[in-house]
Amino acid sequence: MRPFRIHVPQADLDDLSRRLAATRWPTELPGIGWERGVPLDYLRDLADYWRNRYDWRAAERWLNDFPQFITEIDGTDVHFVHVRSAEPNATPLILTHGWPGSFVEFLNLIGPLTDPVAHGGDSAEACHVVVPSIPGYGFSGPTRETGWDTRRVARAWAELMRRLGYDRYVAQGGDWGMPISMELGLADPEHVAGVHVNMFVTFPPEDSTLIAGLDEADRARLEFAQTFEQEGAGWRKLQSSRPQTLSYALTDSPVGQLAWIVEKFWEWTDSTKAPEDAVDRDRLLTNVMIYWLTGTAGSSAQLYYESQRLDADFIRTWAGPWQLAMPVGVAVFPADAVRPVRRWAERILPTLSRWTEFDRGGHFAALEQPALLVDDIRHFIRPLP
Repeated sequence: MRPFRIHVPQADLDDLSRRLAATRWPTELPGIGWERGVPLDYLRDLADYWRNRYDWRAAERWLNDFPQFITEIDGTDVHFVHVRSAEPNATPLILTHGWPGSFVEFLNLIGPLTDPVAHGGDSAEACHVVVPSIPGYGFSGPTRETGWDTRRVARAWAELMRRLGYDRYVAQGGDWGMPISMELGLADPEHVAGVHVNMFVTFPPEDSTLIAGLDEADRARLEFAQTFEQEGAGWRKLQSSRPQTLSYALTDSPVGQLAWIVEKFWEWTDSTKAPEDAVDRDRLLTNVMIYWLTGTAGSSAQLYYESQRLDADFIRTWAGPWQLAMPVGVAVFPADAVRPVRRWAERILPTLSRWTEFDRGGHFAALEQPALLVDDIRHFIRPLP
């Protein structure tokens, strides 16, 4: 394991500025708002802010406040943040992001998790925190070979925690972090004490009586899922079928990369007018910068191809079966892109021990509602054997 610090050459920042200034903007139909994608006026304003007011060097200094490392696992470099608590009996916790997120999502959670006393908690709730970047994402990318699906990532995480000397630990994640954390529980049951996720996918069961018996709230969740699959899954189908073709546009155009990501921060967050209703604008751009500066738009999309190219792969990746030996906790945020039905979750999660439904927050819970997520993680870990 070798220490890692981020330092982007000024030439890369100058190149970004030139590209933003030379953007070739498309036209837009009148009065469509966000209905057909990111609005032109909104994106122009955000790109102008990115070029003229956003301060990458300040973000870089902030990121480098956290101890970062790189280690090679299974033939690829894995970047991770590792912060040990001062509490000797702290619980090791590995946090996994998804797409279009990054390790940046979790950085505001590290203080409350490693030093709970300073943040209104109890010393017994302390955690040692590990935040890796998925192979192909950010400073863990690009990958140099095929085959990096969620199961392989989970095996790499088990090896990472072994190298760090953690015999017993908890896995947590949302988006891709959800199946990766579940697969980690399956891959390393002797050492994973529990799995906590802030996104969970449930598919309608074959037994139609289980659908007919849904209450009004669960019917709304089912209808949302059906509408989302018809109207909101274009990104997934493209990245799981033609990630290489997509990579040319996103790697060449910063505004293209920005639009591809910011659309999801609007659609999947607890926001109405703009993503900044839910996530700080500078934090959003720092997340975009991780993709842009590392050129990992294409390699991050490969995870979709590897894990869910076929319909059967898609169902297996997200619906298990999750015959885990350890307790599982699920935190449900109402504006998430995925809205699970609890009674269906209980059928595929025999060790479900905690289910929390919040009244605010969305897909990027660690950025949107960090205090709620930290509290739920603490409550999940507390009774673990």
